Amino acid sequence: MKSALLLVASHALVALAGFAAGIYLLPILIAPTGPQTAEISALAAKASFTGQFRRDLQGSDVLHWGEGTVSVGPSAVSLMGRLAPGPDYKLYLAPQFVQNEAEFLRIKATSLRIGDVRTFDNFIVTLPSGANPADFTTVVVWCETFREFISAAQYR
Repeated sequence: MKSALLLVASHALVALAGFAAGIYLLPILIAPTGPQTAEISALAAKASFTGQFRRDLQGSDVLHWGEGTVSVGPSAVSLMGRLAPGPDYKLYLAPQFVQNEAEFLRIKATSLRIGDVRTFDNFIVTLPSGANPADFTTVVVWCETFREFISAAQYR
């Protein structure tokens, strides 16, 4: 009886670990190729604002980080750089700079969700009509599913 219980528990643990690994790895495996450098450079040339994603933010760690130059223009937000891969990334414009989950959750209701981030090497996210980047100061990448802060860049 004890060995059967141990067998069931060990198999359940392995199944759970496999499921968790699948949730993490699936977005990486199915991610489209990031935009080319020329496309990012063209958008950056038209950008009104720029900022930097850095790995050394309080809420960033080995699995949650961004690095590179973020350009915010009249029609899109782009990144020339990289993000730690993960599921369900969303891009927000926030009214103030934040460095971790708690800070972002405090201002999330006053932030504007721009769209999905589907690539991890460079990205372009089109701004919704009527969005005015000048009303905000910061770009935030947030994992909606796990409520995890990935990175932020203050652009003004």
